[in-house]
Amino acid sequence: MSNATMRAVVYEKPFSVVIRDVEKPKIVHPDDVIVKVTTSCICGSDLHMYEGRTAAEPGIVFGHENMGIVDEVGPAVAVLKKGDRVVMPFNVGCGRCANCEEGRSAFCTHVNPGFVSHYDSYVAMGPYKGGQAEYVRVPYADFNALKLPPGKENEADFSLLADIFPTGWHGVKLSGFKPGESVVVFGGGPVGLMAAYSANIQGASDVYVVDRVKERLDKAREIGCIPIDFSKGDAVDQILKLRGGNEVDRGVDAVGYQATTGDGKTEQPNVVLESLIRVVKPTGGLGIPGLYVPKDPGAPDSAAAKGYISFPFGKLFEKGLTIGTGQCNVKSYNRYLRDLIISGKAKPSFVVSHEVSLDQAPAAYDKFDRRVEGYTKVLLHP
Repeated sequence: MSNATMRAVVYEKPFSVVIRDVEKPKIVHPDDVIVKVTTSCICGSDLHMYEGRTAAEPGIVFGHENMGIVDEVGPAVAVLKKGDRVVMPFNVGCGRCANCEEGRSAFCTHVNPGFVSHYDSYVAMGPYKGGQAEYVRVPYADFNALKLPPGKENEADFSLLADIFPTGWHGVKLSGFKPGESVVVFGGGPVGLMAAYSANIQGASDVYVVDRVKERLDKAREIGCIPIDFSKGDAVDQILKLRGGNEVDRGVDAVGYQATTGDGKTEQPNVVLESLIRVVKPTGGLGIPGLYVPKDPGAPDSAAAKGYISFPFGKLFEKGLTIGTGQCNVKSYNRYLRDLIISGKAKPSFVVSHEVSLDQAPAAYDKFDRRVEGYTKVLLHP
């Protein structure tokens, strides 16, 4: 490998990623920095691409949850300097458009007009190569990179500031949650567990986590939540029975468009939305950070393939429920969550199951996708 190339995780075809030498990023705009990656996470959203369930093209570099050390600095960068330890939001913002100025950096209209921008060109959401590599270019770096304390302390915790900790927090906020209320989170994967953890930190009275994977339900119990195994019966019925027939105040969908029925194999994209509408009280709220896409090549029916999903809107209207949706505006939360980590008030790395080298990424993707050997959240170290 020459100084002009680096190792990276490259999408080859559905269910296959490989480690290849690719071009090392360069400063192309005065606002750029180049970061030497110390940790990059495998995200559940990466699996959508890995499984061929998006329009992702072979050859792209994966990785939108990145942190590391600033290695090169563009001439217009004023805040960051070489040697700074930083973590980057998974969505790229310019910091200058109307949405960025209003704190809606996930919907930057300058970087990628009309939709969300990621590292890794995630399903046509942005032009930037991902960070499951030795180096990554960070555009609009003073805006996008969050400075961290120097050293190696809390590495796993800080890496989760790129996506899942803020996204879980965002899911609870989208629901309209107020301290003292009860919350149900559908999906006990990394984002779901972060939503449940965030609800606890924000002062929830009861938090229910719905899943069917034992390791996830065990983690939910460990952080003081009430696990609900939907493979053993209808989740809503189980919750209502535990609550003496009373519904919950708020619900979070941390599953998204690949939701399944109780067998864990039969996809039913609307099943979580239907359950939330049933289990949340009249005038309650739904937060939906779980990913839904406008096109799904592997959808179970022609409507879902076009992003159309049916759910009981009449019941939603009748109950006066509110809905909040959309990707997380990471910058609205990450510095505050960073400080919770620094103070010892938050330790989100409890979700991390494996830390492996970059070279082990292909095997880690396979195991994470098959939910084997306890693979729940994987960190890659180049």
